[in-house]
Amino acid sequence: MSERTTSGTAGTPVLPVAPVGPRTDVPDEDVPTVESPPGTWVPDVLGPGYEAQTLYLAPDDEGAVVATLVRHRPETDETLRPARAVLYLHGWSDYFFQTGLAEHWTARGVAFYALDLRKYGRSLRAHQTPGYVDDLETYDEELDAALAVVRSELGAHARVMLMGHSTGGLVTSLWAHRHPGRIAGLVLNSPWLELQGSGLLRHLSSPAVAQLARFQPKAPLPNIDPGFYNRTLSAATGGEWTYDERWRPTPAFPVRAGWLAAIMTGHTLVARGLSVDVPILMLASTRTLITPRWHDDMRSADIVLDVELLARRAVQLGPCVTVVRIAGGIHDLVLSAPPVRARVYAEIDRWTAGYGWT
Repeated sequence: MSERTTSGTAGTPVLPVAPVGPRTDVPDEDVPTVESPPGTWVPDVLGPGYEAQTLYLAPDDEGAVVATLVRHRPETDETLRPARAVLYLHGWSDYFFQTGLAEHWTARGVAFYALDLRKYGRSLRAHQTPGYVDDLETYDEELDAALAVVRSELGAHARVMLMGHSTGGLVTSLWAHRHPGRIAGLVLNSPWLELQGSGLLRHLSSPAVAQLARFQPKAPLPNIDPGFYNRTLSAATGGEWTYDERWRPTPAFPVRAGWLAAIMTGHTLVARGLSVDVPILMLASTRTLITPRWHDDMRSADIVLDVELLARRAVQLGPCVTVVRIAGGIHDLVLSAPPVRARVYAEIDRWTAGYGWT
């Protein structure tokens, strides 16, 4: 079957739309569901030391909606309440499974929480379009709910930092801009701050994306994910990591027009300049390698985003931004090779000592 296209406005690119057919992105019935009674922690799929709590959100046009808060609780004196916490947000077509990150923070006396956003990972339900929202401000609901749980556990005066990876870095940056005074710092791991290519490409393609999003918001765009990134990660293909491929599939979940329009709106806001009022640490690889053919060098470069664009955009987030480039880093820097992620953690430690909890 040939691809359909939708006509854009004069002078704008024409966007292909994937052929109409049976939905292949809807979770199967055997996709695990993590759910707890309101306000209750239950054992998490990550095993001992990890617990999950379902956050029940307002329903949308697809029905019931939840998010999932995960916490790491090492075997320590439970009467102790840390005065500092980190809340982590994952990226696109992803979920929280980075246990090394959680254990890095808790080893330093910092309470660690991670949020599986609505329609991702533990929060994905069979009636939902994976990952879909048409406005990034939609995530304010689960961010506010998650922060309320953190503060209820640690106290109203606990110092909380947000940490976001890729799309989660864009979401957390925009949230922090709109909510001054709510957090102590922001750590960004390869945040998606600009469309691949350039701001000019975003400017030229925005009208076509907006038109498609208006009339066919859930129309899937052609999936161009060749699976190279997951190949660098998965233990089955030479990587180090084991994760649930029903929650992090290859190829990634289809990108839909309404979601892409929301992302591009976020990029436009970043390009105009944000005013995040807390110190920001932005980490990214020193190198991008995006090619149509597999190369083993992909195991030591960002093969998802243009890191030079990320670095240029980062300084527009607020008045106090530290940019650190990591040689040999992949897109999710904490999943890089052991010597590389050791440097990532060392840079986070150095920054937090100077800025993170001030």
